[in-house]
Amino acid sequence: MASNVEAPERWYLALLGFAEHFRTSSPPKIRLCVHCLQAVFQFKPPQRIEARTHLQLGSVLYHHTKNSELARSHLEKAWFISQQLPQFEDVKFEAASILSELFCQQNLVDSAKPLLRKAIQISQQTPYWHCRLLFQLAQLHTLEKDLVSACDLLGVGAEYARVVGSEYTRALFLLSKGMLLLMERKLAEVHPLLTLCGNIVENWQGNPIQKESLRVFFLVLQVTHYLDAGQVKSVKPCLKQLQQCIQTISTLHDDEILPSNPADLFHWLPKEHMCVLVYLVTVMHSMQAGYLEKAQKYTDKALMQLEKLKMLDCSPILSTFQVILLEHIIMCRLVTGHKATALQEISQVCQLCQQSPRLFTNHAAQLHTLLGLYCISVNCMDNAEAQFTTALRLTTHQELWTYIVTNLASVYIREGNRHQELYSLLERINPDHNFPVSSHCLRAAAFYIRGLLSFFQGRYNEAKRFLRETLKMSNAEDLNRLTACSLVLLGHIFYVLGNHRESNNMVVPAMQLASKIPDMSVQLWSSALLKDLNKALGNTMDAHEAAQMHQNFSQQLLQDHIAACSLPEHNLISWTDGPPPVQIQAQNGPTTSLASLL
Repeated sequence: MASNVEAPERWYLALLGFAEHFRTSSPPKIRLCVHCLQAVFQFKPPQRIEARTHLQLGSVLYHHTKNSELARSHLEKAWFISQQLPQFEDVKFEAASILSELFCQQNLVDSAKPLLRKAIQISQQTPYWHCRLLFQLAQLHTLEKDLVSACDLLGVGAEYARVVGSEYTRALFLLSKGMLLLMERKLAEVHPLLTLCGNIVENWQGNPIQKESLRVFFLVLQVTHYLDAGQVKSVKPCLKQLQQCIQTISTLHDDEILPSNPADLFHWLPKEHMCVLVYLVTVMHSMQAGYLEKAQKYTDKALMQLEKLKMLDCSPILSTFQVILLEHIIMCRLVTGHKATALQEISQVCQLCQQSPRLFTNHAAQLHTLLGLYCISVNCMDNAEAQFTTALRLTTHQELWTYIVTNLASVYIREGNRHQELYSLLERINPDHNFPVSSHCLRAAAFYIRGLLSFFQGRYNEAKRFLRETLKMSNAEDLNRLTACSLVLLGHIFYVLGNHRESNNMVVPAMQLASKIPDMSVQLWSSALLKDLNKALGNTMDAHEAAQMHQNFSQQLLQDHIAACSLPEHNLISWTDGPPPVQIQAQNGPTTSLASLL
């Protein structure tokens, strides 16, 4: 009798062992794994084994094959059978979780939502699964851009975690909600929430890695909040704390001890992903502040780390990190006079976006904005206008919209014959009245654009007022590029007005700052002014030295211009519709004017 009872367990364990052996082989033998699991049904197993086997088959087919219909069938059976069995939570809720993922992959979001809602409703006595399913449904709403529903669910999760005594997971829910509120620009709700999170994180006594990861999450939100507001100087203490925090985490060893509270069984991000994220926000800060060599250094470190991680991990977040890093380094290259490299990196972003429709949807506007900036750098103003117009059509992000409009206004000012369109744009980014965003940096840039227009119109006193406002704002937050641009333009105005001494007082520090950034265009402009200034003041030697510098900068920019326009990727400037072009045809040499560089 005993042997009859043990027999099904022995055959089941044997088949399970074989299946796992084939699944973990190198390379995995998925077909043989599936055969072993399917063989379980030949023995007419008890319902518990039947449900678990359906879950295992569904999971293997979903993760390792393209047979999504068969995977769905097994997962639906696992979900159906397990609901009829008492105390079978792991199988029941894992089946619901994977099945809803599969529905989302098949664009059946309306099937995923009720499934998750039911699972959430019946999982309240199982803290781990209840929290996990709440996170999953909140993520689904976030991907659908329904941030209000996502925030509501995260609020429910935070309250549930508090009730079951998990302050750690409560903090995760609240920080996730804070992230979404920042995305929605609900700043009045963000501030008290972040204050509460800060208190919870500091008071929580638990696993050191979990505690530090909460602090990283909290500080990343604070840093990005400051950077969104264009407050490059104010963010420095938070950024320093964040960098120290990630150093602490890298010295801690992962404890294998599981938390006593099952609701604490969550990690925000793996340690290695957090390191890349901290590099990323450091690059964002360096780019905004105008420390471009520092931005380059941290980008190189982050991209090297990403390449290593992507060999072992296909998590979509890694591609997102890579695209954001490339977006920032492309802007750096355009400023430092490396247009050809920037263009090749824009092409790299296109290739990454081709591999993921969601990535392209989220970054299409940024990609066209970068192409617009590249077009300005090679003096293709019609293409720049087309790229910026496309980007405006694709974005709903207020800060990005304001940034694009500011750059499009600079294109119209350079063209000199688009007065109606220009004034229409300037009305929408008036820094003195109803400026559309709270960004300090973008408002300072809007004053600069007004100053530039007044300069071209010969209204010098008005130009000086706008530029002094830019200088005041950029000095307050260490916005080095805006400071350099404003100083050189003020220097130009004083030179035109015949006030050579005051002009010199502006141009010399502009040149020093531009060299430190380094900003090649401002260096070119400053050296041309210094040449003329020193000639007017009778400083022959200084005039000759400035002329030599101007010649060197001109040559460097000219060579880079020719190299960029000769690349097949230069044809991307004509792309304004649909997904990124798969293949870029080479063209016969540069077709753009070099006049702006000479």
